[in-house]
Amino acid sequence: MIGVLSRADEAEVIAEFFQLFKTPWEPFQAGRSYDVVFSTGDDILQVKARLLILFGSQSKRDDSRRMIAARPVSGEVLVRHGENEVPIYTGALVFDGSTTWKPCLESSNGTVGVKAESGDGVILRVGYDLFREVKWLLSSGQPVEHAHLPTLELHIMMLRDWMIEAGISFLEIPPVPDGKRFVVCLTHDIDFIGIRDHKFDHTMWGFLHRSTLGALRGFVRRRISLGRLLQIWRAAASLPLVWLGWVKDFWLPFDWYLRVEHDLPATYFLIPFKGRTGDKVTGRHANRRATKYDVTGLSAWTSRLLGQGCEMGVHGIDAWHSAALGRAERERIAAVTGRDEIGTRSHWLLRDENSARVLEEAGYAYDSTEGYNETIGYRSGTTQVFRPLGARRLLELPMHIQDGALFYSHRLDLSEDEAWARCGQLIENAGKFGGVLTCLWHDRSHGPERFWGDFYIRLVGKLRTLDVWFATAGQVVAWFRSRREVVFARVKSNDEQDQVSIRSAANSISPPLTLRIHCPANMGADGFNHHRGSHDVVWNGSVAVTVEELIQAAAVSTHTTTHLK
Repeated sequence: MIGVLSRADEAEVIAEFFQLFKTPWEPFQAGRSYDVVFSTGDDILQVKARLLILFGSQSKRDDSRRMIAARPVSGEVLVRHGENEVPIYTGALVFDGSTTWKPCLESSNGTVGVKAESGDGVILRVGYDLFREVKWLLSSGQPVEHAHLPTLELHIMMLRDWMIEAGISFLEIPPVPDGKRFVVCLTHDIDFIGIRDHKFDHTMWGFLHRSTLGALRGFVRRRISLGRLLQIWRAAASLPLVWLGWVKDFWLPFDWYLRVEHDLPATYFLIPFKGRTGDKVTGRHANRRATKYDVTGLSAWTSRLLGQGCEMGVHGIDAWHSAALGRAERERIAAVTGRDEIGTRSHWLLRDENSARVLEEAGYAYDSTEGYNETIGYRSGTTQVFRPLGARRLLELPMHIQDGALFYSHRLDLSEDEAWARCGQLIENAGKFGGVLTCLWHDRSHGPERFWGDFYIRLVGKLRTLDVWFATAGQVVAWFRSRREVVFARVKSNDEQDQVSIRSAANSISPPLTLRIHCPANMGADGFNHHRGSHDVVWNGSVAVTVEELIQAAAVSTHTTTHLK
């Protein structure tokens, strides 16, 4: 059990952090025994633990007693932990040299973490405020230049490493179903149903410009082949035949996605009302946000998609700022799908600091707007579903890969090889940290003039070869909600010893969770012969267990995985 000493105003962000780093913890209580204590407070003279981590970007009263000298640095600081760089956004301290404290965390500005042995164990003084960093990530989000870094997951990794290095055995519930490397969520924002409805409007003229001069420019830049250039020109020339109904509309999305994603569930975010630009939309082209379709005209397609195991969500127009309008949009989709648990992603990814509260009031189960238009990566620094600060039930499914961000000329403007390398980095991170990889491919991206379909086929094909769980957005959120509902509590054993129980309100969690016991090599005070590494227990939540029972089972087991019934 980790004891956390903190300021009163940090309670919400600490609770959310330990839903992401799912390990037993509680607010520090004097008189109780802890293997690990995290502190962001100022007075910790009476705290004893095998590992004491003191966080803070300002000098503490206790620093002078411990002979720690430090100076603040302004601006962003990049901390190095192993091979990883971790940006610190909310201020840091740099520690001067000391004969009793050894550097354990470095940056380009100097040492930002020092370590010392005490009579009780190990003390780390870390020169930033962990929970202030977490709050920044979950509210303000990362700048584009650090989008590629899963910063929050790296913070968790550092804590895990420090606990293992201190020889502490502990339980963690990883953010991935048992036996899977990570979760994949395929999503599609449906802004257009076809080009047939667009005659002599900005969409038509934009298509013709991009498919003629724009395509020629792409050919000259070697971004498209001669064969692809001719395909694009042929599509542009066929536009009158599409309007007449003599040629299939090359922007129709559903058949193509059903073929490419055969047997894979996907989530389609649909516009609830046509012709609505929405309120509070700024910019020169705000009127272009309105669409020519609404969901009531897609009953045949929605029935087919639902029959294939797919999900419908709201591609919200005004839900991001108005609970009343958001409720109307949700009810529109619910009427078509016959389902109550509805999620949303805002059209154009519009949102503000109040959006989570507004969407929750409107009755949404989840949001999936948290992502970038300009790039791909981790706006909130995490691969996990999380609860936005200020929300009570609404969960956020972060969006990581977007087609337009990869290929639009005014965004990353990558070649396919460059885009593959960038996506490969995110796939590698998902395999390392677990969580979910959420991909967004728009409705007309497979056809002319974009022709980003081949890349998507390659991406889905690669993901199919990995041991991942494909799930709709609603299924992903429901699984993470089940993981969040697992609680840890102190209980008394038969001999009146404190133990930590693990319980779930669910009768059965599917796919099941993994209870991972980290077993450092240098423990042994409990009399067990531990091996360095970890031991996994497959658990569906149907029975309560204690951490102590799992640690003892891991200590004597010769297997790496146990199935708990």
